[in-house]
Amino acid sequence: MNRIAPRRAMRHNAAMNQTTIPTRAWVELLALALIWGGSFLAIRTALDEIGPLTSVLWRTGLAALLLWPLALWRRELPRADLRIWGALVVMGLLNNAIPFSLMAWGQLFIPTGLTSILNAATAIFGVLVAAAVFADERLSARKATGVLLGFAGVVVAIGPGNLLSFDVTSTAQLAILAGTLSYAFAGAWARRRLNGLPPLGAATGMLICSTLLMLPLTLWLEGVPRLDLAPATWAGILYYAVIATALAYLLYYRVLAMAGSGNLLLVTLLIPPVAILLGAWARDETLSASAYAGFALLALGLLVLDGRLLARARRVQKAP
Repeated sequence: MNRIAPRRAMRHNAAMNQTTIPTRAWVELLALALIWGGSFLAIRTALDEIGPLTSVLWRTGLAALLLWPLALWRRELPRADLRIWGALVVMGLLNNAIPFSLMAWGQLFIPTGLTSILNAATAIFGVLVAAAVFADERLSARKATGVLLGFAGVVVAIGPGNLLSFDVTSTAQLAILAGTLSYAFAGAWARRRLNGLPPLGAATGMLICSTLLMLPLTLWLEGVPRLDLAPATWAGILYYAVIATALAYLLYYRVLAMAGSGNLLLVTLLIPPVAILLGAWARDETLSASAYAGFALLALGLLVLDGRLLARARRVQKAP
């Protein structure tokens, strides 16, 4: 799940990226993993009764309604500038409308745990997009190794046979991956176009724009959202919109301030186990051995990208 990370916040935390994580940050990092891990089950539960586009409209709309008064109170709403709001429209498309819709549709056909595993490829695509767009993000040998391991994990998790068959299951998995690629482009767009905006204001503006983008499309393809939904459906909607989007966004930046952007990569590794366990418990979902093997490879790739394990190994070797 991509989140806006303005360059000034990344610079402010650069010195913290290779340090230990404070205990309080660990607690909140684990809470964030639990929240986002639960979002896959909440979305899938809501999809039993509502369409994918409707689920996205509820998610962005309710989150925007919750964050808007907070941003207004803190005076962090973006000013009325066509350039800023134009950038926020693109951000809403890349970071919300496209990936949320693709992933919600994909979850109709594949287990929630597998969705969370494929979602972890966001970090892999993020490295490639950043290397292609920014001169200071060149693809080093270590990063290239991490990317190759990550892609190998994705291929193993999907299964080479599924990649060749192109049935609805494989198409759903590719839709999830397309969503992670959209997240990666959103990260690059945020760095280039939204630098300097307060995080709360940028996220609120993005959610407002994505809601306005989703509204006509949802009405056209799925009709007016129903209100006579089952309690379980409302519980799912409220969870992923209020807790896993609005609240998790605020928690994300608390952890960013305490632990640094590098340490936040760990949440990507913690989300899939939560989603897998919840999917097995609530929906009797099972994953193949290849899915677990793929996650192991993907996790190894993310750790290589992070670089700290390799640096620690070198220090141990050099120690007398």
